[in-house]
Amino acid sequence: MAFQTTRRAIPMGDSEIIIEHGKLALQASGSVTVQWGDTVVLVTATHQALDRVVDFLPLTCNYQEMLYAAGRVPGNYFRREVGRPSDHETLTSRLIDRPIRPLFPKGCTNEIQVIATVVSSDKERYADVLAMIGASTALHISDIPFAGPIAAIRIGYRDGQFLLNPTASELATSQLNMVLAGTRDAVVMVEGGAQFLSEDIMAEAVAWGHAQLAPFLDAQEELRSILGKQKFTVVPPQEDEELIAAVAELASAPLTAALAVPGKMDRRDAKKKVRQELMEALVARFAETPERVRNVGEILEKLEKKLVRQRIMTDKTRIDGRDLTTVRPLTMEVGFLPRTHGSAIFTRGETKSLCTCTLGSTRDEQRVETLAGEISKRFLMHYNFPPYSVG
Repeated sequence: MAFQTTRRAIPMGDSEIIIEHGKLALQASGSVTVQWGDTVVLVTATHQALDRVVDFLPLTCNYQEMLYAAGRVPGNYFRREVGRPSDHETLTSRLIDRPIRPLFPKGCTNEIQVIATVVSSDKERYADVLAMIGASTALHISDIPFAGPIAAIRIGYRDGQFLLNPTASELATSQLNMVLAGTRDAVVMVEGGAQFLSEDIMAEAVAWGHAQLAPFLDAQEELRSILGKQKFTVVPPQEDEELIAAVAELASAPLTAALAVPGKMDRRDAKKKVRQELMEALVARFAETPERVRNVGEILEKLEKKLVRQRIMTDKTRIDGRDLTTVRPLTMEVGFLPRTHGSAIFTRGETKSLCTCTLGSTRDEQRVETLAGEISKRFLMHYNFPPYSVG
């Protein structure tokens, strides 16, 4: 018995990208496989209601590359896919997250998981843009409210010509490696790097790339018309106009004064005092309906953004008292740590970075398992953001 599937194909040079539903993960809210050549990504979207009240969108995007996809056995002791995601998997998960997160309706508090799994890889065709297309398609055909679809492509540039979704071999000689995502109306995300290309060429690449998205968006709309489920209803939160007015009345003047404090920590303390006094006043004013003050934090944050922007636009003064052209004071010191191979402290305003450098031999190279095989890294960059750095 054959699988009952629905598919759409988008021409891609001498091949095509195929989006298909009906073979795997049929109990997910939405699921598709996206195939280009011998590279196949399974993308699923699921949701469920939470048993607690939250004031944010609990969206999780996970991208995972299975070594079996390239016919490789994991090199760890257990010989199975275990451990934390690689840097590439983490960065690709963020690539998927960024263009879709703003497209969920305000007030949607269901937990949503988007999981993209690379199940086959030919090592030439990149799976990340396929995962982004699959994430949008899975959400679009599901019952999850989603103001999509979006599409994603990779753009290269060689010999004065832009390349649509260049392969690994083509990218090796390309002056540009850009991932672009967008809707029909706008570009929503751009990420990448270039080898000394002009700003005009980069801007042209964005415009050219946006024009290439239409076939991918059309295919998703066709799949939605055939497979689409009824979206569940999200009731948008109703703004409490009386509370908003009360916050503006009580907090505008003291918050403006607090935001004028130049020191970051002193400014934080001043803002904390404004919030505390505001809450006391609002609790007294809305004594009969105390639950209304639950959203004061969000209202106060919007008021703060408005006041900061107003000060910049009208007074031409930034939050720390600088004008629009003055750079924060820069201070540097090298050789701070006596026993490291190299060390430095770099300070810009109130932001400080402690940097160290260690030289090693070839035996210290990092070995990383990828779908293309084992690679080694001679230059390692580690970044830490400890909580004490912001008090």
